[in-house]
Amino acid sequence: MSDDVLPASAIRFNAEASNWQQAITISGDLLVESGATTEDYTAAMVQTVEELGPYMVIAPGFALAHARPSEAVHHTGLSWVTLAQPVEFGSEANDPVDLVVGLAALDHDSHIQVMSKLARVLATPEVLARLRASNDPEEIRAALLGE
Repeated sequence: MSDDVLPASAIRFNAEASNWQQAITISGDLLVESGATTEDYTAAMVQTVEELGPYMVIAPGFALAHARPSEAVHHTGLSWVTLAQPVEFGSEANDPVDLVVGLAALDHDSHIQVMSKLARVLATPEVLARLRASNDPEEIRAALLGE
């Protein structure tokens, strides 16, 4: 994955969110600021949870915020947000959430590529724990971009 997929500016630590909508919006705003998406993509991420439920909460405390590829995506991008206080998404198995990774993909293939790379990194409990505890954007970038 290239550097512009996860710029340091798309990483935020100890963000303040009082609910899941705000948590997703923060991750979406970072995608917008990085040039990966428009605000329409952020709205689509929130709408996806409203329509389909909290399936984005894929592991204890971890949500992968995303929506379908659309014109609202300029290029594949990631955002990384740790929350100062965990929020409930409505996932019995994996709430509360304290880490939201935003994912925007141009198309189905790039969506799958980024997802598989993320899964390999985040499936290792030690790596995930280290990244959750990190306040170093470069450490996050190195782990997720394979640098």
